[in-house]
Amino acid sequence: MIAAISKTKEGHVARYERHLKHSPQKVWASLTENGQLAQWFPELRVQELRKGGIIKFDMQDGTSIEMEIIDFDLYSVLEYTWAKDRVRFELYPEPGGCKLLLIETITAITDHTPKDLAGWHVCLDVIAALLDGRTLESRKAEWEKWYPKYAEAVAAAKEQ
Repeated sequence: MIAAISKTKEGHVARYERHLKHSPQKVWASLTENGQLAQWFPELRVQELRKGGIIKFDMQDGTSIEMEIIDFDLYSVLEYTWAKDRVRFELYPEPGGCKLLLIETITAITDHTPKDLAGWHVCLDVIAALLDGRTLESRKAEWEKWYPKYAEAVAAAKEQ
């Protein structure tokens, strides 16, 4: 399911919701343990897992960007800065698994926004596949499938 994109006073919010057949602890490990994180977002590394801690983004050119963890609740909430934006993961126990929310707070819509949102969509699909013991045949093909839908959704959100 595509993310819900809505206008706020500060900009826009993209909200993804997934229901996974895995415990919050298992999903949390996918989001926070570097070995698992590297399988779905190889540029990210957790430096210090705590409120005020750091997640590093490897720019693939010898440099990295430090993103501050601004909200943290073990097995429940992980939120960090992403340039001027914020990325927040929330986990809620459900019978037989958990609900995963990814909420991106976007201060300004740019031409790159639909690309990023399609990328997050694929990341969530990859996380689910890894947890289920599956692999996606082509992340690029998945991204190409979702990008036009996010381009439309972002255009509609800009008109709100």
